Amino acid sequence: MIGIKYLDDAHLKGFEKYKYNCVDTSILSVYAMHPFWNKIVLFCPRWIAPNLLTFTGFLLTVVNFFLIAYYDYDFRAASKTPIPIPDWVWILAAINLFVAYTLDGIDGKQARRTGTSGPLGELFDHGLDSYSAVLIPIYMFTIFGAADLPPVRMYFITLNVFLNFYLPHVEKYLTGVMFLPWGYDFVMWGVSITLAITGIFGADFWQIPVFGVKPCYIFEMTLYVSAVITSHPIIIYNVYKSYREKTGKMRSFSEAIRPLVPLSSLFILCTAWVLCSRNGIIDMEPRLYFIMCGTLFSNICCRLIVAQMSDTRADLWNGLLNLLCVVAFLTILPYPALGLPELSIQIERYLLYALTFCVTIAHIHYGAGVVREMCHHFRIRCFKVRSDAGKRTANTNNLDVNRNGSYPNKHHLNQRPNKSK
Repeated sequence: MIGIKYLDDAHLKGFEKYKYNCVDTSILSVYAMHPFWNKIVLFCPRWIAPNLLTFTGFLLTVVNFFLIAYYDYDFRAASKTPIPIPDWVWILAAINLFVAYTLDGIDGKQARRTGTSGPLGELFDHGLDSYSAVLIPIYMFTIFGAADLPPVRMYFITLNVFLNFYLPHVEKYLTGVMFLPWGYDFVMWGVSITLAITGIFGADFWQIPVFGVKPCYIFEMTLYVSAVITSHPIIIYNVYKSYREKTGKMRSFSEAIRPLVPLSSLFILCTAWVLCSRNGIIDMEPRLYFIMCGTLFSNICCRLIVAQMSDTRADLWNGLLNLLCVVAFLTILPYPALGLPELSIQIERYLLYALTFCVTIAHIHYGAGVVREMCHHFRIRCFKVRSDAGKRTANTNNLDVNRNGSYPNKHHLNQRPNKSK
C-alpha cells in the first residue's frame, strides 16, 4: 500500500470493542425475505467466506452497469438508441440484481454459520453498498432515457439516493443502533421487477401514461416523497429519542453535525459544477459524472462507517474534495470576463476524465488499505474461512430475526445479516 496507513490505534481498538446492534421492522424483510434467506444459505458450502458472497453480489451490480452502458452510454432512451438494448440484457440485469440482493441478505447468516462474524464483514458490506448506491439508480435512468428524464433531474435524484443511504449511518453514529429503513427491500424488488418487465415488453412499455402521468415522473416523485415520509422523520425522531433517554453517544451539537459537513460540501461543489458548467457537463457526460460523484460519496460514507464502528471522531473534511474544488473552480470560472478564451468542451471533458480516474484509484486504494489493515490486525483473511472457524460456529437454527425486529445474539453479530440501505 506504498506505506500509507488509514487506520490508527484508536480505530483498531474501537473495532476490537465494536458490537453490532440493529433493528429491522420491515414487514417484507422480517416475514418474507429472512425466511427465504434462511433456506438459501443452507445451500452455501461452509468453506465459502461471507465476504466472498458480498463481493460477488457487488460485482454483479458492476456487470449490470457496464453491460447497459455499452448499449446506451448517454441515456438516449433505450428504445430509441441507434442500437436498441437487447431484451436479454434487461432480463440478465434483473437476475443479476436479485442474486446480488440475495447474496447481500445471506452474507451475515453465512458468517454465523462459519463462525467468522467480525467488524470487517460489516465494514466490507456497507462500504460496497455505498458504491452500489450510484450504480442501481443508473439502471432506472437508462430505462426512461434523457428524453423523458433530463440528466440534471437524474442528478438530483442521485443526490436524494445518496442522502437516504448516508443518513442512517449518521443516525448510527449518534445512537449506536442501525435502524434498517423499510425502503431498501421494496426498492430492490421494485428495480428487479422493472428490469424484468422491460426485458419482456421493451422500454416502450414505460412510455404508457398511468392516469395521464408518465411512469418516469411517478418514479421520480416516489423517491422524493418516500424519503420525506418514511425515512428522514424517523431518523430525526430516533436521534431525538436517544438524546432524550440518554441511550446514544450523547455527542455535542458540533460533533453531531460533523458527518454532514463533507457530504454537504460534495453536494454544493457538484451542484455548482452542474449548474454553472461552461459547456453543460451534465448533458455531455452524465454517466461518468454520476460515477465521479458516486465514488466521492462512497469514500465519504466509508470513512463515516469506520468512525461510527470504531467510535472515533468523524472526519470534518475529505481530502478528495480538494481535487473536486480545483476542477469545479476551473470549469465554472467566467473566462471571457477575465479576458481569457472560453473553456473548450474537450478540456472540460478531460478534466472530468482525470478527476474520475484519480478519485477512483484513490478510493480503491483506501478500501483495499483499510481491509488489509483490519485483516492484519485481527489475523484473518478477507476471502477465506479460517480452519478453526468451525469451533466457533453459531447455531444454524438461530439465523432469523426475532419478530420484534431485533437480531438474535446481536452483541455477537458483527457481520451484517441483512442490509443497511
